[in-house]
Amino acid sequence: MTSRVNPNDAGQAFPIYITVVAGLLFLAFAYLAVGQAGTNRNGAQTAADAAALAAAQETRDQLAGEWADNVADPASWDNIFNGAVAGLDDSCWRADQLAAQNDAHVDDCTMDGPLRYSVDVTTDEPVGDSIVPGTEDAYARASAVAVIKPSCTFELPEGDEGEVLPRLACENRHWDLDPEEPVELPEPHELFDVHLAD
Repeated sequence: MTSRVNPNDAGQAFPIYITVVAGLLFLAFAYLAVGQAGTNRNGAQTAADAAALAAAQETRDQLAGEWADNVADPASWDNIFNGAVAGLDDSCWRADQLAAQNDAHVDDCTMDGPLRYSVDVTTDEPVGDSIVPGTEDAYARASAVAVIKPSCTFELPEGDEGEVLPRLACENRHWDLDPEEPVELPEPHELFDVHLAD
């Protein structure tokens, strides 16, 4: 008994084959578009994180400078470590710099607390052409919040504050400061920790 191949069967399978291949190609392009959007979004988040941290670090450096200028006046330390210092320069210019280095620009930079910066950024380049309509003009946006946290504690001495400075305890290091010769002072990163908010 012999079997015969019906030429019509081969002809019927060809459109199914074409449909399957077209579907697979569409899925491949769709995944590519999703990947493009994800990469763009990640770039925006990186820019936002860097911008917020940069602004906070600039303010941290200013606060550390204020502390160094007032090291002989322990009564002022508490305000400085809590960010309650008048006349600090706006640090959002650092956010602009870091966003630009990450191919984005700052939409909003706000010091929404004495020790907190919120930054919103948008990427400079759109997602680009893809099979998803409208992506050629779609830009990724992201936000980040950075906080400045004092790393040191101290207790004001009793009696004449000008004679004895408090012992400054900064994480694993202690500083016994001499008001007459404050030669070695903590660095800004030892006085304050800067990190992204959870």
